[in-house]
Formats: sequence, C-alpha cells, structure tokens
Amino acid sequence: MAASWVPAWLESLLLFLIPPSCIEELLVNFNILHVECLKTLISKVLGYGIILGSSIVKVPQVIKILVAKSAEGISIYGVLLELTAITNTLAYSYANKYPFSAYGEALFMLLQTAAIAFMVLYFQGKHATAVGFLGCYAAILSYLLSGMAPMSVLATLHATGMPVVLVSKMIQAIANYRQGHTGQLSAITVFLLTLGSMARIFTSHQETGDTLLIMTYVVSTAANALIAVQIVWYWNVVQKPKGKAE
Repeated sequence: MAASWVPAWLESLLLFLIPPSCIEELLVNFNILHVECLKTLISKVLGYGIILGSSIVKVPQVIKILVAKSAEGISIYGVLLELTAITNTLAYSYANKYPFSAYGEALFMLLQTAAIAFMVLYFQGKHATAVGFLGCYAAILSYLLSGMAPMSVLATLHATGMPVVLVSKMIQAIANYRQGHTGQLSAITVFLLTLGSMARIFTSHQETGDTLLIMTYVVSTAANALIAVQIVWYWNVVQKPKGKAE
C-alpha cells in the first residue's frame, strides 16, 4: 500500500500504470531512483501518451485532403501498404495479449489510415472502388481479430511488417522525388509519426521484449524520418496546378 499522505486518486492512477511493489518503492521507501520501477513508469506514460496522440495524429492529413478536395501527391499503394503493416501489428499484438499501452495506437492509426485510403480512391474518382475497399478491409480485419486466425499466420504476417513499412515509405519518397514536392502530405502528421515510432522502440522493449516488434518500430522510425526530411527539403516548393506544369 502507498503512504498515508498519498491521495486516493493518485494511488489509483499509479496502480493503473505500475505494480503495487513499485508504488511502495517510490512513495513509501522513497527509492525514487529504482531503475526497474522508473523504466516501467516511463514506458507506461509514454505508451498511453502515444495512444492519446495517435488518436489525432492523422487528422491534419485528413483535414488537408478534405479542404483541398484532392489527395494529389499521396501514393495509394504506399497508404495501403502502411495500412497492411498497421493491421498486422494490431492483430499480432492483440493475439499475444500484450498490454494495450504497448500497441493501442495501432487501432487509432488503422482507422485514420483506412479513412485516408478511402479518400485517396474517392478523390481519384474511383467511388465504387473506395466503397468496395472499405467492405473488404472490414471483413479481413474482423477475421484477424476474431481469434480464428492461427497464431502462425499472424506471426508470419507480422514478420512482413518491416519490409512492408519500408516499401510503403519508399514508394511515397520516390513519388515525392519525382514530383519535386510533397503534395498534400501533412508535415504535422509525418513529424508526429516519426517521434511516435521512435518512442515505441523503448516501450516495446520494456513491455513486450518482442524483438520482431522492436525491429519493426526501428525500421518504421527510419522510414518516417526519410519522409520528414523530404518535407523539410521541399518546404518552400510551390505545387503547380494540374494542366499548368508545362
């Protein structure tokens, strides 16, 4: 139990983040430099912070597409590959019963990325394809999270995460290079994704110890950083309207 001076609400909050033994170490014994307890606390705070941020991380991108009524500059192949990687991470982590703080952002990023994929198709004039995509994706996701998918299948899918993430970002990077600008890509979204995946390297190591999951975030950090560098590089480039490029 925590010391008597600790308010009940604070004790409840801490119990949500760390085990009772750590509360005793930190607040009763005043061992504030207890390494394992500090690592656990930092990991949990970072994890839930990432989840909170992920709930809106792609909203700037969604808004930018809706305002422009265009998804020009955004590669649908890159978006779909990224969605695949996020889906695999969610299904694999959920099946392994990892703490929600270790992968929860995948749920929110999945919803936002699927929405972006829908809008890219829709604003390309492929309305039926966009609706069909949502239906097919919902069916696949339901199966992966239903418990019917064998763990061996989920592990194999997750193992493809690193190359899928890398390829998805390289497709976008090549598209940016060929266009000479980053189109409707949101700088806020890209920078937040880079920072989030970087923080996930630590939290995944602390909460799961899953080497495959950790390496996926290492690759994701590097790939997101590449797009972030391009956004800075092309920051002052003015995008030419279609039909006036020549």
